[in-house]
Amino acid sequence: MAMREAPPLPRILLVDDEPAILEGLQFQLRKSFNVFTAANGLEGLAQIGSRGPFAIVVSDMRMPRMDGAEFLTRVRQAEPDTVRVLLTGQADLNSAIAAVNEGQIFRFLTKPCPPEQLHKTLEDAARQHHLLTAERDLLEKTLHGSIKALMDVLALTNAVAFGRATRIRQIVGELCDALDISQRWHLEVAAMVSQLGAITLPEETAKKLYYGEELNADEQQLVESLPEVVASLLGNIPRLEPVLALLAGLGKKSPRDTAGNSQELGLLRIALDFDALITRGLSPQACLDTLRGHTGHYDKAVLQALAHCRGNETDSQEIQEIQIQSVQEGMVFAEDVHTHTGTLLVPRGYQVNASFMAHVKAFKRGYVQETVAVIVST
Repeated sequence: MAMREAPPLPRILLVDDEPAILEGLQFQLRKSFNVFTAANGLEGLAQIGSRGPFAIVVSDMRMPRMDGAEFLTRVRQAEPDTVRVLLTGQADLNSAIAAVNEGQIFRFLTKPCPPEQLHKTLEDAARQHHLLTAERDLLEKTLHGSIKALMDVLALTNAVAFGRATRIRQIVGELCDALDISQRWHLEVAAMVSQLGAITLPEETAKKLYYGEELNADEQQLVESLPEVVASLLGNIPRLEPVLALLAGLGKKSPRDTAGNSQELGLLRIALDFDALITRGLSPQACLDTLRGHTGHYDKAVLQALAHCRGNETDSQEIQEIQIQSVQEGMVFAEDVHTHTGTLLVPRGYQVNASFMAHVKAFKRGYVQETVAVIVST
């Protein structure tokens, strides 16, 4: 019977400006952990950048140029899943307690630390890291898998809404990059599912909404209830509380109507409104000017990030016409694609995926327009 391969040892980074202490800790821990060392905070951050991520980072408190509390705070910003432990002397106890409370440090240990206590703490830290990464895997695999299934249904039942959700998610991703927002999964999921309620709209109402046409009172009431519809559809999926909170904020008529007037809500709201203006045929610059005209309605930092991402959009892209059979995965349609009867097949902004490629191969000649416009980055 083949022997099972032993699981890899947890990776740990030790940071201390005293070489003798580093050497002693490395000797104590070498059998239970894959140990790396750094002589100061800056060197530790460099190690995280080049050799990370680490399961655990252990840092001394008193170090030149950057103390342990500041270093571990920066570790948390760079690698939120890394479990952080602080080593401190008796004279630094008050600083260590503040670092635990304010910097979300897992534990602090006083010097000299008995080997048994050190091992026990680091074993607990390794288990904590496993729990954190398991939680992330749950979010990435289970939740995203559930959301993907819902979006596949939306793509089949309402191409207009699916196309808009795809564009909004793209804008949200660009804004998160521009604003250096690392914890973004709930924002991207909220962007994806924001149009899920459109499956309840009559086809004519959905088209009028997409093309920016005026809605009657009944249609407007249906549209305003869409966030509540989405919330009811997602209510039984666990771990979606942050997403549901954002969607509830979108249901308010104004950012001032909710205490959740956060930058995240503002980011999602501006992505939705920018796409709505683009859909009506306005240029990116005209859309930005329109949004700026609503004084106090949008977060200034988010508006500035949007201008950076989309203000020069027309300068970096060109539109090419190609045969429908020549489209490739990853291309983005610059115009709506219709069947020969005028039915919308996929909307402008739709990014070609493997599923659509399979449909293209099955198209009969004349079923869909022969040439399509796609966006090409220059």
